[in-house]
Amino acid sequence: MKSKLRLLNKLTLIILLFSYGLVIAGVFFPALNLLCRANSAKSKRGALKTHWLQKFSAIVNLSITREGELPEQGAFLVSNHISWLDIIVIGQYLPAYFVAKSDILSWPVIGYLSRQGGTIFIRRGDKKQIKATTEKMVWVLKQNSNIIAFPEGTTTKGDEVLGFHASLFQPALLTRSAIQPVALQYQGIAKEHAPFIGDDDFIPHLIKMLSLDKIEVRVSFLPVIKSSGRDRLSVGMEARELISQEISRGNAVNNPDHQGVKSSGMH
Repeated sequence: MKSKLRLLNKLTLIILLFSYGLVIAGVFFPALNLLCRANSAKSKRGALKTHWLQKFSAIVNLSITREGELPEQGAFLVSNHISWLDIIVIGQYLPAYFVAKSDILSWPVIGYLSRQGGTIFIRRGDKKQIKATTEKMVWVLKQNSNIIAFPEGTTTKGDEVLGFHASLFQPALLTRSAIQPVALQYQGIAKEHAPFIGDDDFIPHLIKMLSLDKIEVRVSFLPVIKSSGRDRLSVGMEARELISQEISRGNAVNNPDHQGVKSSGMH
């Protein structure tokens, strides 16, 4: 009975949060654009976005262990991808523009909020759109704004890191932006339930996440990669390797009896 009441309470809070998000996106953002200078409006929009994500984090009861230093403004952050929750985990710490598949546009409420929040959408197989996406990412980085991308191009269960799409790194190289890898690991019961893969739908998965007492996750902001004189393939491979090593280190810590796992040496 208590679990059902807790779920009902969380669902009510989520509905209120989504309503609040619609007000932010449909009223506050346009008002800021009209009443404030460009830089001031951008800063205030960023603060509202992180505030909204922090509220989302509190409702789903994300229990986050954070390691490493946050980047300076104008950074290109790349992370392994496990769930839509990844956006909340990382995005609540710094204002940023996310790079996401255009599929999200069809999600109820979230699609609209993502578009209004400045998410950069990628449409698979559309070469013209890929060029436009690259140009937009370059523009965002030149405005000294952060971008968060998931170069695997899909989600996994979190035990491995798939190959990275190197083309995503080109805007960071063109603008000489700092490239910072981020490693995500869900822990405890969330390790099994948090992955959003295959034919999962957003609403049922959201309800499953709200049913959990808490969602434990470890997020590691790894050292910035030096990109000067590098090409996108080598930078992408280095970022993937650093994230893989950090995940292996986390697995070794959580499973001390597991043999053959090398630590990345980050503390």
